Amino acid sequence: MYDGAAVIDVNGIGYEVRVSGETVQRLASAGRNTEVLVYTYTYLREDQIALYGFMFREDLELFKLLITVSGIGPKGGLALLSVSTADDLRFAIMTGDSKMIARAPGVGKKTAERLILELRDKVAGMNDTAMLAIAAGASGDSGWDSLAAGSGGSADNTDAAAEAVEALSALGYSRAEATKAVRTARDDAQKAGTELSDTESILKAALRYL
Repeated sequence: MYDGAAVIDVNGIGYEVRVSGETVQRLASAGRNTEVLVYTYTYLREDQIALYGFMFREDLELFKLLITVSGIGPKGGLALLSVSTADDLRFAIMTGDSKMIARAPGVGKKTAERLILELRDKVAGMNDTAMLAIAAGASGDSGWDSLAAGSGGSADNTDAAAEAVEALSALGYSRAEATKAVRTARDDAQKAGTELSDTESILKAALRYL
């Protein structure tokens, strides 16, 4: 394995697979001579054949959406998935966070705005449970922490965040606005060394971001 790529041994044949920074870290943590499952995308052009690999199917599916946007391409798609998780990137697209998207090398503000415009409806299929899990910072169990989107949280914390989002929605805020505010409040609290563990404290903190 080396910067930006890994060699996967398949029955004695080594395949060079281009991977994101996050995937490099996950493969490195697995160690050599460890059996791994990598979802791949084959990029074919007249002068090039390249494999792009991902640890999770949802990353692959998002990558395939990203490269449909003019100005992104495989390199840009991989860069986007290197600076954020697939869940964070989907959330940024849904909430129109072009600044977060433009952090990826080679992706400027205009490209980020075009990506949001073209993909917002396509990623809106994420169900409410997944959105609330992101807001709560819950961890999934899909290989290695497949939903690494912020502070770790128990089921009780997830329920409290979900209730806070529902309360904000009842006040007239959109679900996307409410989810983003809850998530930001919890992230800032964690950075300050505190924890928002009940619905009331999460709600009060989240209101400051709306």
